[in-house]
Amino acid sequence: MTPTPTPPADSASGHAPLKVMHVMACAAQGGAENIFLESVLALSEAPITQCVVTRSNNSFRLEQIRARNIPLYIASFDRFARWTTNRTLRSAIEKFDPDIIQYWSGRAGTFARQGRARTVGWYGGYYKLKRFRRCDFHVGLTADIIAHIQAQGVSPECTQLIHTYAEFKPALPTPRASLDTPEDAPLLLALARLHKKKGLDIALHALAKIPRAYLWIAGEGPLKEVLTRLAASLGLTDRVKFLGWRNDRGALLAAADICVFPSRYEPFGTVMVDAWAAQTPLVACAAAGPKAYVENEKNGLLVDIDDVEGLTRAITRLIHDEDLKARLIKGGQDFHHSRFTKRAFINESLDFYQRILMRR
Repeated sequence: MTPTPTPPADSASGHAPLKVMHVMACAAQGGAENIFLESVLALSEAPITQCVVTRSNNSFRLEQIRARNIPLYIASFDRFARWTTNRTLRSAIEKFDPDIIQYWSGRAGTFARQGRARTVGWYGGYYKLKRFRRCDFHVGLTADIIAHIQAQGVSPECTQLIHTYAEFKPALPTPRASLDTPEDAPLLLALARLHKKKGLDIALHALAKIPRAYLWIAGEGPLKEVLTRLAASLGLTDRVKFLGWRNDRGALLAAADICVFPSRYEPFGTVMVDAWAAQTPLVACAAAGPKAYVENEKNGLLVDIDDVEGLTRAITRLIHDEDLKARLIKGGQDFHHSRFTKRAFINESLDFYQRILMRR
């Protein structure tokens, strides 16, 4: 595939800008995929030049990258016919000549190529180091993930914590009428893959105990039919709306009264950052990510995993306690500004890139 032309050198300094290639063997949708896309888009505002090698399985993602005039190469990342992806990577590296190559998933990491460029593995979860064995440096999304990387033998000098970010432009709320939801009903929103790890069955059981409340679930996944049947068996068919995958998280959060995050397993959870950025009060179950970042009663309400009664009580409190709701919104907003802004992400990334370029 013919890439978009590389931007010219930085005229102010007379030197070519730092060149970063991103390699992502992504699924069609998902949280890590959102982080990857939004990271590339944020860094397009920084004084660097970027290139992307990725799959062709999400047209929205590809359109967003092309719109920023970022060179784009398409690869299959087929684990069996590896030669096709290796050929694409080799061609992209020869043409773009990156200073840094960042591999954004375990699958991508297995294709890492060593050469002039510094190589970086990105961990959105507790990935095995062997997938990134050809990477010189390792970026983790949380302090716990960094500890996991180092426990596998990586020196602290070769690791870096870089948080994700969330930034939503002012958006009109998704019209409730468009999803047959009464204007005066308490509206809950879950942004999650339809998978057992996400605990959406717990959210449905809690909803059954909260009269008048509605739940919008934005996401795709293997449990759609199971969750649809569960909603029907609980008498919730009219009060649960399965929205499928959405690219308008800001509008959905603006429409919701409460963001519900009932995951059983969650290394981090970008949903938390999205809720804080959108000023939507958060209720989360105490998986690893939420437990590390949610301060109960300050920037969210934290309940035990698989605790239907606890989740029900927390949601009910927020529905009826406006002071609590305002306190959580303010606490979430302050916490977001302290470490999860786009500017913080750009600065952390650039500092890391400059640091690793200085290392031999």
